[in-house]
Amino acid sequence: MGNVTAATTSKNTTIHPWWLRLTHWVNALAIIIMVTSGWRIYNASPLFNFSYPDWMTLGGWLAGALQWHFAAMWLIFLNGLFYLFMNTITGRFKGKFWPLSLPALWQDMRAALTGKLSHADLRHYNMVQRFLYLVTVLALIILVLSGLVLWKSVQFPLLRELLGGYPTARYIHFFAMAYIVFFTLIHLIMVILVPRTLLAMIRGR
Repeated sequence: MGNVTAATTSKNTTIHPWWLRLTHWVNALAIIIMVTSGWRIYNASPLFNFSYPDWMTLGGWLAGALQWHFAAMWLIFLNGLFYLFMNTITGRFKGKFWPLSLPALWQDMRAALTGKLSHADLRHYNMVQRFLYLVTVLALIILVLSGLVLWKSVQFPLLRELLGGYPTARYIHFFAMAYIVFFTLIHLIMVILVPRTLLAMIRGR
């Protein structure tokens, strides 16, 4: 009887509040739009000796891609402010992401690489999740700041200089985007390996 009660309580426990699920899915949509339109913009003036296939890009041409990119930028910016605000006032940042221990991070990283990292309790983040989520928040902030320099370089001279100038800001923007794509791929792999995480992000429980 005790096991049944514990299982029922665990099943009905709220893992992700409504505002977290809302910002998660809005952010997922905005990132897809921003990355794919960004690849089209990149193709117009590549940083490296490669281009993205047209079928992977959004916008059809440079002007169209820029419009999609700016729309997604504002969506990520406003959604990100709401996410940070809610995480702060609810204490979720402190409860979910701290403390962050480097020895524990290394231990969980080794467990993840050997397929031994536990995901039994979705209410708690392991050290790998904490680290990756915090770096992702930082990467999104860097994307927005470097994007402002690329969009309005003259209007943000101090920010431009802090990022090392316009050409350097392009590289910073590119590598921040590359990390977001990397994180998304890892995220999708984890959803495939632990399908309960997707259900929890849809239902909240």
